[in-house]
Amino acid sequence: MVKYILKRIGLSVIILIGVSMIIYFLVRLMPVDFVTNYYGGQVANGEMTQEDLERLKEIYGISDSSFMGILSGYLQWMGNVLQGDLGNSFKYSAKVSDVIVQNMGISFGIAFAAFILEIIIAIPLGVKAATKQYGALDYTSSVLTMIGTALPTFFFAAICIQLFSVGLGWFPVGQLSSNLPVDASGWTRFWDMIWHLIMPVGIMVFLSVGSLMRYTRTNTLEVLNADYIRTARAKGLKESKVIYKHAFRNTLIPLVTLLAGTLPMLFSGAMITEQMFSIPGVGKMAYDALKAGDVPFVMGYNMFLAILTVLGTLLADLMYAVVDPRVKINK
Repeated sequence: MVKYILKRIGLSVIILIGVSMIIYFLVRLMPVDFVTNYYGGQVANGEMTQEDLERLKEIYGISDSSFMGILSGYLQWMGNVLQGDLGNSFKYSAKVSDVIVQNMGISFGIAFAAFILEIIIAIPLGVKAATKQYGALDYTSSVLTMIGTALPTFFFAAICIQLFSVGLGWFPVGQLSSNLPVDASGWTRFWDMIWHLIMPVGIMVFLSVGSLMRYTRTNTLEVLNADYIRTARAKGLKESKVIYKHAFRNTLIPLVTLLAGTLPMLFSGAMITEQMFSIPGVGKMAYDALKAGDVPFVMGYNMFLAILTVLGTLLADLMYAVVDPRVKINK
């Protein structure tokens, strides 16, 4: 087990280095950089000369856009990372690590709530649809989940905002709280924040529950057709015991792979949803930083996600030994 984990960690380091190099080159090759984006208007108005703009690019370390210049910038960035420094954000004028940590909490809370609801809805619904194949529940859930899977986030969020906020006035949009009195109690503020998050979380659940439900249904159908399930039924076991004791555990085995991406999803923030609802989470911060050409923040954020993805994959591999006794990790 220890040898296997060490080998996977070594491979993960190589993957992270490759990912960091690709991301850095892509960000540096963007058609606009932070300095031009921020100070370009002053140059156009004559308030700043082109020479001043170039000097600012040198200060920010983005003046040379040649291959060797970008490579040199990457090596400098990597050297700082090895010393535990992700750099300072151009846009937010603070350490990248501090910005991520300070804004990660709300994103984690929203993603965690959506994930729990997704699990509660998708897996039981998938199992039930498989046991009632071609029934009304199967057809209804399949149609709804396929609609949710096909809808783009920004499109569905815009429809919900127009219908439930603008039209019906049921849910507020924007930020996380209303204009409450200064002396409002903690519980009042808490429930007010929950009220603001109902629609964003609901949108995330509706759009993500479909793939997990269909995956669960497909795997359950495959397991239900196995020989040992027919044997269990032939022995006279109750159908509920056959499904939830024998079939369900084997259905979980493929789901482990699908859930490997859960870890980065919980901490990364829902970029489009946070942007649509003006939620000050790390996803919205990353989106704004990307538009501004904030190289240090974009690099720090994406490497944060890459590390979480690698850890999620490693945990998924180890979980196979838990959910499937036939799997023995001894290499």
